[in-house]
Amino acid sequence: MLAEADGTVPHGSDSSMRTSNINNNINPDSSILISRMADVVIPYSSEVPCDNNGQRMWWAFLASSMVTFFGGLFIILLWRTLKYLWTVCCHCNIKHKEAQKVNNPANNQAADRAPKGPDEKEEAPANEVGWMTSVKDWAGVMISAQTLTGRVLVVLVFALSIGALGIYFIDSSDPIESCQNFYKDFTLQIDMAFNVFFLLYFGLRFIAANDKLWFWLEVNSVVDFFTVPPVFVSVYLNRSWLGLRFLRALRLIQFSEILQFLNILKTSNSIKLVNLCSIFISTWLTAAGFIHLVENSGDPWENFQNSQSLSYWECVYLLMVTMSTVGYGDVYARTTLGRLFMVFFILGGLAMFARYVPEIAALILNRKKFGGSYNSTRGRKHIVVCGHITLESVSNFLKDFLHKDRDDVNVEIVFLHNISPNLELEALFKRHFTQVEFYQGSVLNPHDLARVKIESADACLILANKYCADPDAEDASNIMRVISIKNYHPKIRIITQMLQYHNKAHLLNIPSWNWKEGDDAICLAELKAGFIAQSCLAQGLSTMLANLFSMRSFIEIEEDTWQKYYLEGVANEMYTEYLSSAFVGLSFPMVCELCYVKLKLLLIAIEFKSEQRESRSRKRILINPGNHVKLQEGTLGFFIASDAKEVKRAFFYCKACHDDITDPKRIKKCGCKRLEDEHPSTLSPKKKQRNGGMRNSPNCSPKMMSRHDPLLIPGNEQIENMDMNVKRYDSTGMFHWCPSKDIEKVILTRSEASMTVLSGHVVVCIFGDVTSALVGLRNLVMPLRASNFHYHELKPIVFVGSLDYLRREWETLHNFPKVSILPGTPLSRADLRAVNINLCDMCVILSANQNNIEDASLQDKECILATLNIKSMQFDDSIGVLQANSQGFTPPGMDRSSPDSSPVHGFVRQASVTTGSNIPIITELVNDSNVQFLDQDDDDDPDTELYLTQPFACGTAFAVSVLDSLMSATYFNDNILTLIRTLVTGGATPELEGLLAEENALRGGYSTPQTLANRDRCRVAQLALYDGPFADLGDGGCYGDLFCKALKTYNMLCFGIYRLRDAHLGAPSQCTKRYVITNPPYEFELVPTDLIFCLMQFDHNAGQSRTSLSHSSHSSHSSSKKSSSVHSIPPSNRQNRSSKTRESREKQNATRMNRMGQEKKWFTDEPENAYPRNIQIKPMSTHMANQVNQYKSTSSLIPPIREVEDEC
Repeated sequence: MLAEADGTVPHGSDSSMRTSNINNNINPDSSILISRMADVVIPYSSEVPCDNNGQRMWWAFLASSMVTFFGGLFIILLWRTLKYLWTVCCHCNIKHKEAQKVNNPANNQAADRAPKGPDEKEEAPANEVGWMTSVKDWAGVMISAQTLTGRVLVVLVFALSIGALGIYFIDSSDPIESCQNFYKDFTLQIDMAFNVFFLLYFGLRFIAANDKLWFWLEVNSVVDFFTVPPVFVSVYLNRSWLGLRFLRALRLIQFSEILQFLNILKTSNSIKLVNLCSIFISTWLTAAGFIHLVENSGDPWENFQNSQSLSYWECVYLLMVTMSTVGYGDVYARTTLGRLFMVFFILGGLAMFARYVPEIAALILNRKKFGGSYNSTRGRKHIVVCGHITLESVSNFLKDFLHKDRDDVNVEIVFLHNISPNLELEALFKRHFTQVEFYQGSVLNPHDLARVKIESADACLILANKYCADPDAEDASNIMRVISIKNYHPKIRIITQMLQYHNKAHLLNIPSWNWKEGDDAICLAELKAGFIAQSCLAQGLSTMLANLFSMRSFIEIEEDTWQKYYLEGVANEMYTEYLSSAFVGLSFPMVCELCYVKLKLLLIAIEFKSEQRESRSRKRILINPGNHVKLQEGTLGFFIASDAKEVKRAFFYCKACHDDITDPKRIKKCGCKRLEDEHPSTLSPKKKQRNGGMRNSPNCSPKMMSRHDPLLIPGNEQIENMDMNVKRYDSTGMFHWCPSKDIEKVILTRSEASMTVLSGHVVVCIFGDVTSALVGLRNLVMPLRASNFHYHELKPIVFVGSLDYLRREWETLHNFPKVSILPGTPLSRADLRAVNINLCDMCVILSANQNNIEDASLQDKECILATLNIKSMQFDDSIGVLQANSQGFTPPGMDRSSPDSSPVHGFVRQASVTTGSNIPIITELVNDSNVQFLDQDDDDDPDTELYLTQPFACGTAFAVSVLDSLMSATYFNDNILTLIRTLVTGGATPELEGLLAEENALRGGYSTPQTLANRDRCRVAQLALYDGPFADLGDGGCYGDLFCKALKTYNMLCFGIYRLRDAHLGAPSQCTKRYVITNPPYEFELVPTDLIFCLMQFDHNAGQSRTSLSHSSHSSHSSSKKSSSVHSIPPSNRQNRSSKTRESREKQNATRMNRMGQEKKWFTDEPENAYPRNIQIKPMSTHMANQVNQYKSTSSLIPPIREVEDEC
């Protein structure tokens, strides 16, 4: 044994040297003593002056810890006892003195007159307490991690504790107790230094502790008691005892606190994960250390004879298989202490294992799946999509955003939602894993916004739940998301969906919200109502516009069916591109014709930069502005084309290089373009071109004078409208306006409505009650009251529905003229007949109760029942007398054989509608699949997409889901949303939204040149080909010839056809349904029954002959009903008609004065000189017949136009 100088002989080994040593020193007769001492020797060598007898001194190490712990505990308890006794004694003395003072008042007075010696004596203890308190506060700051020094100290203590634990792992391979030379053992020296530091830190903690007793019993204090004193004993005895140094593993429990001090852990999940792991590991390692100690030492009452040699890591393995209840049996406890410990440990260890391990696994798996942070790719933009993230909303968004018709979409989509996706949604993300990532979190949490790199994102898109039961609550949630995102990064561009129009005003309260910088709010209620309003003016227009901003793939059909022509138009979308410098100086009609004929592109609008007097340029979107506008350098054009690559032709076109090219596909970037690229200033969109918009007219001044200048308005209407005492328009001049009316004045009873022969009106059937969410009827009425209509062209609007619901909406409707209410239900045929639904221009069916039903298939039940109810109604022909003088809807069909029925605007009016299936209807749907129930005679499959169904193609059904595509369209080009809103809302502008946010109602304004100039906006019309100047093209002509002729002659821009469904059959058909064809090719063959969608200029002269029959609205079945006005009338004809107009007006005014006392005047806001409504059944007067004949004589000079009011 002496040869083993390094002391590495394992404990419990029966070496011969140890035996011989014992035999030489022990009496042979003492056999019992020999056997006992043989187990208590320790390895030693001559180099380490230890106990030559090899006796164990473990009790000395353990005694040092126990004496320290219990000694300190005794002192603390003794101090508390003495303090308590002192307090009690002092309390008794104070009471005794107070009693003496009460009994001896003379002594009290003497004490009061005496100097304040006692007070001075009382101040000394106070000063002493203050000093102790300051020291205590200093120590508390040092260990509380509130300061940098404190944080460094706390982290250092933890690091040194882990270092001491590492030294224990190293020493665990040595015997439990051995002789060690402090000056030669490096690990002992390091451990000594660590423990000196722990002792100092223990002193700070003791000073800072408020309750010394509880501090003495803390886990960290117990760890110090059993680890620090044995080190000093080791130095004194020159021996080492592994002992309870494994308790340093309990310091791992504070690991999460340390990481929080360093701001490494910030989320609750990460803190929880680290807590669970640290508690589990520290308990595991501590228990393994205890088993290692007792198994390698043995039981004291057995004289340590039952020990076994186990390494520390074998004990770690034993504890793990014990906690997991596996228990292989290869390693087990032999000592009684070890087995007893295992009995109790397995109870707590099993519970901890069963609870902690699954929770740790769940946190780790979830963290890896949808946690982490987004790593941006250099040279690739990314957007963040949040809000209502479901399988339906995400699939619709991705289908449009990643459509192949968009050029190269080099944008990565990052979805952020606080709920993990289901399996279907997760599968969708995996299919698009190259461009889509999902992170679980909330935009209301700044940490989650940092994870998705919102500060470097190109935009943030917020989706809304269109089917929620409470739209206002959903809007409030999205507004909060906007506030959170803007608060984190004010410069981020945000595009959000809003459900209610009145909630858009709250976005204006956000300081960093700026629509000029790209922030947009897509209000679904506003756009939905606007699209439906356009169907009231031109049935089918809503379908065409919805298809234009939606990305659809071309579906080729070989059969000659109506679906073939419809799908060819569906493949067209709206794009923007800068126009080539070859177009500079040309008028808009010239450029439009060149693009259509040469480039096969349809240019419908431009972004025009006008020069204001304040020397500031202002960009406006002008739709078919006319030949007075000349293109500037770098003008942005709005095109209708099938893909983005085709639109590039307008940018690459060069007159020198491409003038003789007939195939538009050959128009590529030429040498001239490469030269321009070297000098980009020649085509800079930001370059000012002062003469680019100058009108070449001898009557114009050098300043830019456009037809938008109010001084250029011909006729006397300007003078008439300039009456400063009358308010006819709102303050912006965009809408007709009247003083607010009480709802009682516009209510019609069923009998009153029956007596009033309504015709040419719009019937709005609304389902709703007191508890229903508001649908925003103002957005439906505003496009029908746009100021680019003359007053006599406004269609009366009759609401049929619950009066309680309409009272809630009336606050936003009371400033619009020609609005009436019939309390009732749209399911009552008596109410429908009372409002002459068979003579209406359009019947709109809406419901405010759709989102209150959980079953999606039943959400549209009211609208479907009302639609089928109307279609099944039958009407007689008792009002055929209104054929010539009614403003009503022109029923389906036409009669060419009757010479007396000369066509009015291309179609002849039948006596009346005899069946409800011929009434023009548009039905709002929530669930797209319910469209199959609207037409019982179609063959649409239930799984067919909405845009492929017959009701949608015919313009008789509209669903809010078609507006989902606007999110993608707005991101790629924010001008698209401006153009769509201009087309469908009648002229809503950001300035108007600001006014509505202040007052929630339109404000009347006096007519000024500036407000009247806003009326000069182009409008959408339907051009009939049956008669008129285009009749020769209607029978087999080419659409391209019609396009060029209408553009050159009347500045009308054609962009689509509304065709009878069975027109391609060539044989007469009873079907009167029509469908939409968008942007037909040049060679497309026309038929006489076609109606042509076109953009036409505002006519200032139409308001001067308001009593002429030629200005009344007429239409054919399934064509949208249209108010019409005469355009381009020669001056001579206008003078001849003026005298007849005055004569007609005098007679009609006289008739009206005689009737005023007998009949109720339902539209009290109508001016006296407005066009008289036909409210009674009477035969056509002689004077009226003369007017009809007069129209016949002039109809050959003008195009037969079915005008539809729309703001462009």
